[in-house]
Amino acid sequence: MTGQKGTKLFYHLKKWLEICALDYDMLDEGDRVLVGVSGGLDSLVLLDLLNASMIFLPSFSVVAVNIDLGFDKTYKDYADLEEYLKKKSYEYIMEKTDIGPLAHSDYNKKNPCFLCSRLRKKRIIEIAEENGCSKIAFAHHKDDIVETLLLNMFYAREISTMVPNQSIFKGKFHIIRPLAYISESLIKKYAKERGFPVIENRCPTSKVSKRVYIKNVLDELEKQNKDIRENIFKSMSHVKPEYLLMRQSRKGKRSTAKG
Repeated sequence: MTGQKGTKLFYHLKKWLEICALDYDMLDEGDRVLVGVSGGLDSLVLLDLLNASMIFLPSFSVVAVNIDLGFDKTYKDYADLEEYLKKKSYEYIMEKTDIGPLAHSDYNKKNPCFLCSRLRKKRIIEIAEENGCSKIAFAHHKDDIVETLLLNMFYAREISTMVPNQSIFKGKFHIIRPLAYISESLIKKYAKERGFPVIENRCPTSKVSKRVYIKNVLDELEKQNKDIRENIFKSMSHVKPEYLLMRQSRKGKRSTAKG
């Protein structure tokens, strides 16, 4: 990590990143953290903030990993991102794949996002193991967590979302989301302030996905109540199980209602 002279916004975001990391026990002394860098502004903000000097967190190192999904056959986006990482002296790994076209092929038309995400995550975990990284940091922010809750309720018939610190493979790896307390609007504002390169998202479903639909629904609701997203986010920490649909069995044990 390096020292970094920042603005008021920088210190605000870093403060909430540290609070989130502490609240969910994300980082340990000497951790080597793989940071998933898609080329989007969210992941560049995460990489930038994690590379700053911390006040309350233990010492750790980061390696940026980009999985080129194969949508840009000219590899221009790939080259632009690599130039940025080199300029900033980041340790990085970039890998070209055909995951995107494969996930969007004819035999998988119904759910390209699921397969694309699964294959990308699988390769990231393999790279983490190859490079001694037990922590994998993704740039999911507060809005992503709210949207995922609604996605799972609307389409998966369950109440669940992304968690800030997720143990996988019996604790061998942890997926961490240090931006979980930070809104998308502040992330975009900081990215603009820092002048991060804009890498176009060339995924053909990126503008018509269910997540985009949920985002648009929330935008409409916020026209009537500006606190909608914040209220949904806070509600996930104020759950009252006794007011959820739980069937009472004959033996007095509660079970989930099935539909």
